[in-house]
Parts: sequence; C-alpha cells; structure tokens
Amino acid sequence: MIYALQTALSLTYAWIKAGHVIFVIFWMAGLFLLPRYYIYHQESAPGSAEEKKWIERERKLRNIIITPAMILVWLFGLSLMWTIQAWTMHWFQAKFLIVLALSGYHALMVSYGKRLARGERPVSGKALRIMNEIPGLAAVLIVILVIVKPF
Repeated sequence: MIYALQTALSLTYAWIKAGHVIFVIFWMAGLFLLPRYYIYHQESAPGSAEEKKWIERERKLRNIIITPAMILVWLFGLSLMWTIQAWTMHWFQAKFLIVLALSGYHALMVSYGKRLARGERPVSGKALRIMNEIPGLAAVLIVILVIVKPF
C-alpha cells in the first residue's frame, strides 16, 4: 500500500511541486499584505466606517486566501517530502523549521486581526512594520535552502 502511494506520488511529482509553488506564492503574498492592512486599520478611527471596512477586508484575506493557501502548501509540501524522503536531508530539515515558524507567524497574525476586530490595539504601527519583514526574511532563507542546498 505504501509503495503504491509512493509510486503514484512520484508519477505526479511535477504537478504536486507546481501546486506547492503556486500556493506558496498565494500564501506569501497574503502574509506580506496582512500586516500592512493591520497598519492601515490601526490608523483608522475606532468604531468608524473605515475601521469596519478594514475588519471585513482582513477577514476575507485571512479566510479566502491566506489560510486555505497555507493548508494547501502544507498538503503539497508533505506530499513532496514523502515522495523524495526529504526528512533525511539537512537542507529540508532547516526549511521545515522555517516553514513551521512561518505557520506560527501566520497564526499570530490571524490572532492579532481578531484582536483588532474587537477594538484592541496592543501593538504599535512601528512594530507591525517590523513584523511585516518576517515573511520576506523567511522567503529568502527558504529559497536559498531549496535551490542552493547549502548542507
């Protein structure tokens, strides 16, 4: 059974990899955009019509794009991992840790958006601008690990 599954995955490897890359792009685009939305949201007047629009935009971005994309990234990525037995490769282990941390960042951003929607504003705009750099740094490290395979 496991051999049959691995054979099927290897026959569809290019399609799985394409799906993985496509949904990584969607996920990362959303993770670049979401903190920026939060900055604009925080700059709007509490209780205003503008704030309500930001709450709805953020909810749609999280629920329609970012979270489904992250789930598909994980499904495609785990399929690729299984197909090439990547868990034995050091570059992959480092990449896996970064993706795990990026998923934690995703959860943190989702949680922060829900706090904003409740009227809480615990983080400054400056802190959000700094946090906005995290996905870019993760992308640089992941691309280097996957392409260069330094170890």
